[in-house]
Amino acid sequence: MKILNRYIFGQFAKAFIFTSLAFVSLFIIINMVEKLDDFLDRHLSLLEIARYYLLSVPSTLLITSPIGALLASILVAGRLSASSELPAIRSAGVSMRQLLIPFVAGGVIICCLNLFNACWLSPEAFTGINAIEQQLKNKSELPQKIETLHILESGNRIVSLKDFDVARLNASGVSVEEFSGSHLSMRTDADSMHYDAAIGEWIMRNASIRLFTGNNEQLKTAAQERIKLSLTPQSLGELNLQPDEMNIIRHYNYLAEKEKAGFSGLERSMVKLHSKIALPFASIIIMLIGVPLTAKKKRGGLASEISITLFIGFLFLALQKTIAIAGYQGIINPMLAAWLPNILFLAIGYTIYKTAID
Repeated sequence: MKILNRYIFGQFAKAFIFTSLAFVSLFIIINMVEKLDDFLDRHLSLLEIARYYLLSVPSTLLITSPIGALLASILVAGRLSASSELPAIRSAGVSMRQLLIPFVAGGVIICCLNLFNACWLSPEAFTGINAIEQQLKNKSELPQKIETLHILESGNRIVSLKDFDVARLNASGVSVEEFSGSHLSMRTDADSMHYDAAIGEWIMRNASIRLFTGNNEQLKTAAQERIKLSLTPQSLGELNLQPDEMNIIRHYNYLAEKEKAGFSGLERSMVKLHSKIALPFASIIIMLIGVPLTAKKKRGGLASEISITLFIGFLFLALQKTIAIAGYQGIINPMLAAWLPNILFLAIGYTIYKTAID
């Protein structure tokens, strides 16, 4: 069995490398057809263009790995079946479970590589891609600013910021409203505020503080007024940061800070976080469909099986995208949106596996 497993594993590894290179090349060619004019219009050098497509390889591999693993398993199992090696192996007493061992071993290795890719490598590469695309859009390199930002703070407070300068850690047009139940109890307006890292607090400048008690209002002013917020300059600076640009640890901390600060509309980022774990496992799950499906000779030969399995692979990607959109909109739980395609295809694969045994 060890010799047989090594033989099948070697064939699977070669087929997966071939299919991965084919898919990456295909995606690059399609993307190049779309963007080559933009590259030339912006006078990007050949080195910059090459760097752009080199940075796109991790994310492309992450998307195409399930299809590549499925197609590789079909090619190997189909070749063994077509040459009558597979029937001979089965007649020698090798069960379907034993036959799946080298394929699953290859899937586990692919899964581990994809976990590293999804959690660390791909986000780093996406940052570089985003920088080049911003250059293509001819966006200025000035510090990003967030306009008219309203944040629900702990302690029944609402913080409003007109502008926030990421580079200078300075906000302008500041308003902090504090409520007691449904009634406004205090409002503080300031021209600007600056974050003091030494004390971990914000310093408001030219602050006007209004206290409301019943029908009475008290006003006092202060050149400087300290206020402690759960907001940090980092969380504000990352407000427009895309989830695809954050590694798994940074992404988790980002969501934790936003939830603590009272941000809403985090469903998209939550789906992205769980997808960084869920998508790599698809390469293992989807092979449970490919190998048993090819275990027996069928009318139409290997070509029809490849067509069917490619359809299954792209159906998985389409389903993953559709369910993710439902998660983005809050229709279903973000974690479920990331894992549901895997669960559905695991059920389908198990059904096909049980059928192949009979």
